Amino acid sequence: MAVNYGSKRIVVGAHYGLRDWLAQRVTAALMALFTLIVLAQVIFSKGPIGYDKWSGIFSSQWMKTLTFVVIIALLYHVWVGMRDIWMDYIKPVWLKLVLNVFTIAWLVGCAGWAIQVLWRV
Repeated sequence: MAVNYGSKRIVVGAHYGLRDWLAQRVTAALMALFTLIVLAQVIFSKGPIGYDKWSGIFSSQWMKTLTFVVIIALLYHVWVGMRDIWMDYIKPVWLKLVLNVFTIAWLVGCAGWAIQVLWRV
């Protein structure tokens, strides 16, 4: 005898997709806007593009803050994407765990490096 539990689907232990889908779109839009801002600064700047020009673009406090926010958005964007890939395509639980830990360690390392570069400018 089949038991009908209603029309609601009960998902246990999985991430709900709307939050992650929305996070991917919001972080992608933020990164696209940042790219347009940087391109506008490069296009409308006078003189040759070199280290001095790039350090000038990123030397102001508002640009450092915006870049920091975009770095955090990029890290979250990558984390959601990689986590979903590991969840969808890797079957052994121990391998998922190893890959998730490696991904987190790699992203933290990249964040440290990016912030170090940003604050040296």
